[in-house]
Amino acid sequence: MIILLNGSINAGKSTVSRRLCELLPRTAHVEVDSLREFISWMPLEESIPINIEAAIAVTRVFVRQGLNVIFSYPLRPEDYELILRELGELRVPVYGVTLRPRLEVSLTNRGTRQLTDWERSRIPYHYETKLNEPDFGIVIDNSEQTPDETAREILGYIER
Repeated sequence: MIILLNGSINAGKSTVSRRLCELLPRTAHVEVDSLREFISWMPLEESIPINIEAAIAVTRVFVRQGLNVIFSYPLRPEDYELILRELGELRVPVYGVTLRPRLEVSLTNRGTRQLTDWERSRIPYHYETKLNEPDFGIVIDNSEQTPDETAREILGYIER
């Protein structure tokens, strides 16, 4: 199984992904942002397609080795299309989940995370461009949920 975990910066994707990895046996977390570190010198907009392509390749390897995968990143509609097309050959269920806390919640320091000025400016952009309102999967307002509650809601969606 593959879970595409979408949402703006600071929506809780990484924290919820870690919790899902604890709850689901044999689950790997492919965090697209971590792949950016390989080409950190490259401008973000130029690196996004490369990072997504690399994450798709890593996801393929994990799925072929019998692992579930949580693929997390702020996904644009064209990213969903590419991912679904590229991973369709694996013949495993793919679930889309978008975390969409209220904007004012996303703009606060949550947990131990301290937002940078760039992140504070980028979060409203994600909301304005409807990045967190996809045509795929479900949308969860996790403003008032713990990461555990959000992970369990995702598992309930998958079980249905």
